[in-house]
Amino acid sequence: MEGDSTAINIMETPKERKGKAPLLAAPPGGSTSSTTKPVVVQPFAAATKGGRYKRGLAVFDVVLRLAGVATALAAAIAMGSTDQTLPFFTQFFQFQANYDDLPAFTFFVIANAITASYLVLSIPISIVCIVRPHAIKPRVVLMFFDTVMVALTTAAAGGAASIVYLAHNGNSDANWPAICQQFNDFCQKVSGAVVASFLSVVILMVLVVLSAFSL
Repeated sequence: MEGDSTAINIMETPKERKGKAPLLAAPPGGSTSSTTKPVVVQPFAAATKGGRYKRGLAVFDVVLRLAGVATALAAAIAMGSTDQTLPFFTQFFQFQANYDDLPAFTFFVIANAITASYLVLSIPISIVCIVRPHAIKPRVVLMFFDTVMVALTTAAAGGAASIVYLAHNGNSDANWPAICQQFNDFCQKVSGAVVASFLSVVILMVLVVLSAFSL
């Protein structure tokens, strides 16, 4: 029995005969003769779409800054050029109204001039955001200073609006008479300046929102 040998026949499957299945499985973790490199698919379409979206917001940002320059500058010029002298006067008094008679109006002119100057200086930074729509630092800088300008312009417009209200309606409790019946041109100019300043506030708020969306 020691010299006898036993032969074991291994039957091949139909797939192995046709060559569709390997006879030997590849060892786990082993290397094969032909290596296959993974194909990395870049989300180019999504990146391009996001870049166009941010570039469009940047272009709109520049347009709004130009509009803000116009409104803030118009408010400062309208208030700074407001002056009216009544045609009648007495021996001791001459009735005249000027913007620098009230500190609130003086602050209004300075604040709106600062806002207009800032918006002019911020336009090149906004153009950088058009060229590089994925840049983060320029957007953060613009959003910070836009927020500061919102606070400054709102304070100036609110203070001037309170004086304009008193000029139109007066205050009987404080014995402050309404002067707009006499200084009609003066009140119309300062009222228009206050409206233009509040438009600047709205534009600055929209700019802050745009910067936040672009981050």
